[in-house]
Amino acid sequence: MNMSYEFRNSHCLNSNFNHMDRKEFLKKTALAGVGTLLANITGWGQTQAGDKLRLAIIGCGSVSGQYLPHITKSPYIEVVSCCDIIYERALHRAKEFNIPHTYDHIDKLLAGAPFDLMLTLTDMQQHGQLNHKALVAGKNVWSEKPLANTYLEGKALLELAKSKKLRIWCAPAVVNSPQFALMSKMIQEGKLGRIAAAHGQYGHTGPTWSAFFYEKGGGSMPDLGVYNFATLTGLLGPARSVMAMTTIVNPERTVDNKGHIKVEAEDNAMVIMEHAKGILSHVQCGFNYFDPHGHEGKGQTQSTIRIFGDQGNMGLIGYDWAPLGVEVATSWTEPPQIVQPDPEGYQWQEGATSISESMMKKVEPRINVHHALHVLEIIEAARNSSATGTRIMLTSTFKWPMV
Repeated sequence: MNMSYEFRNSHCLNSNFNHMDRKEFLKKTALAGVGTLLANITGWGQTQAGDKLRLAIIGCGSVSGQYLPHITKSPYIEVVSCCDIIYERALHRAKEFNIPHTYDHIDKLLAGAPFDLMLTLTDMQQHGQLNHKALVAGKNVWSEKPLANTYLEGKALLELAKSKKLRIWCAPAVVNSPQFALMSKMIQEGKLGRIAAAHGQYGHTGPTWSAFFYEKGGGSMPDLGVYNFATLTGLLGPARSVMAMTTIVNPERTVDNKGHIKVEAEDNAMVIMEHAKGILSHVQCGFNYFDPHGHEGKGQTQSTIRIFGDQGNMGLIGYDWAPLGVEVATSWTEPPQIVQPDPEGYQWQEGATSISESMMKKVEPRINVHHALHVLEIIEAARNSSATGTRIMLTSTFKWPMV
């Protein structure tokens, strides 16, 4: 069992925004539980007033190298320990970021130096069991996506957290970006007219550093599509049903940690979601997409999310986890305008920092676990739909609109 995560990983449209056309831009390049959860976070903040949130990390692979520079700059956080079954990694991160305690197993981490919040940054197949262990031990949890391997497992984690007056959250943090906020407000204010459809896409040629992406429980949907699922449901509301087709285009891969392997999880997915009021959205994701911008998407100038209404459309420039602006078209005669090119400090790895600050300030963050569970159910439903050739009805929901 490999617990080391190998990383593949508010603003309304108005005259205050810096408008620019595409040419110029290219040049510059769970409803019922909300009250209870808020009460829990308020109570926790009252008991910790004046202190920093003590944080522990499990999984010291590449993604921890993205998280740690961000969380160690927060005035609300003290990173007290890190853990990885490849112990050298834990030692390396501890030395790099001056973390006082290191462990080679989660049981030692939980029994060791006291902490308040565990960051789960391991292989995705391990998230559910590790998050469960942390909650049983009385720890709050921020988990990289997905929250668990199945919707029922994730739902059980939430119920466990509630029973112990703890909190659990999950990546991605795409709803935190100012571009997401702008797009949500435009939709809510009717700036695009009646919304009809939306599209999201995210893909590259696949990670090479670890096998877990291609093993059972991995796949392009929980690694890549998850971002678009979170963005589109966050903008358009919970999905009511799902129809999908998934395939394996490349049945064999060569990866750094295991050499030649057989691919078990989907590396190609097309998913249609039905939202309220007749809205349909579509997400495509895969590990076989050539993209000259590469895995990191640097320099991306095209939209990867697009929303269509009967009076306008808008596209999120760049990836939703690294947005570079919003292209808005609402005129038959004037060219589309680029608004909100500034991410205002938003970074995809800010989720743990954001919820830690919320805990200390006793406020409810925009990111919420019900949304993460809904996304997890969509992924599971898409696989079920592909396997059975049927439309799958969903049962989960979350508080919406988010902005």
